[in-house]
Amino acid sequence: MDICARTSPLRNSAALAAAIGALAVAAIPAAALFAQPGSAPFTVVESGTGYATLQQAVEAIGTGEGTIAIASGTYRQCAVQEGGSISYLAAEPGKAVFDGKTCEGKAALVLRGRAAKVSGLVFRRMAVPDYNGAGIRLEQGDLTVAQSWFADSQQGILTANDPSGRIVIDKSTFSGLGTCEGDGGCAHSIYIGDYGHLRVTRSRFERGTGGHYVKARAGRVDIAASSFDDSAGRGTNYMIDLPAGATGQITNNWFVQGRDKENYSAFIAVGAEEINHSSDGLQIAGNDARFVPALNRNSTFVADWTGARLAIGDNALGTGIERFERR
Repeated sequence: MDICARTSPLRNSAALAAAIGALAVAAIPAAALFAQPGSAPFTVVESGTGYATLQQAVEAIGTGEGTIAIASGTYRQCAVQEGGSISYLAAEPGKAVFDGKTCEGKAALVLRGRAAKVSGLVFRRMAVPDYNGAGIRLEQGDLTVAQSWFADSQQGILTANDPSGRIVIDKSTFSGLGTCEGDGGCAHSIYIGDYGHLRVTRSRFERGTGGHYVKARAGRVDIAASSFDDSAGRGTNYMIDLPAGATGQITNNWFVQGRDKENYSAFIAVGAEEINHSSDGLQIAGNDARFVPALNRNSTFVADWTGARLAIGDNALGTGIERFERR
């Protein structure tokens, strides 16, 4: 059944986004926020021991729980987390840069422990032969990313499947990401596998270079108070793609579609590939969507392949953008 229920925007979405962001940062141990790394660039906060490489610091924590304070600088290093719960924290947000080095032909951080938290780091110029080079490759476990930057790479964050896992991204920027050069399909700014829950708040997506800005197969997806600026995008596709369906909310976001598109037929796509999750009640409200100035074309704000009972409320849509289309 193709039903679009009109509802009022979530009045508390902005407050919810702020609270989520605070929780994301609060999840990082308080001691790390005031860590003063010594001469070694990577310091395990709990022991005060410094290490020359990030991998050495990760291995020192092992299967336990700990925080690595990362001194300001540019690093051509990467690390693989095999277990445990580790927080990766820049001593100065935006000043610890991981540049162009990947592990296992995957990413600067390859994560397959219980959990990881990343705050204040910059990941840039990640490229590998299979066109999936990312700042973070998450293979299992929970992930929290706060106030971090992903730039000029094939992908920002790429994950495997973990239906019991949760991903929170807050106050982060994704710029110059995505490609459709590979034989295996496109890479995206963020590509989330079949996770239990994805939450994105107060984040910015811009200047995409192929694929979608957010592609997520998670069963629940909450995207709020974020911006999608495609004005300088090249060969991009949807702003948000939920190819397997999802519940949750897409609320109080700002969208601008640019000229150079591989596919400009929709801003948000629901169930375009398969239907693994119910989309009943998926709330899409309080958003602002438009084209770049002087661009005359037609598009659809929400394109749905599921036939679910989507809760599409009031959204401010520019000229030429239809509210909904069943496909």
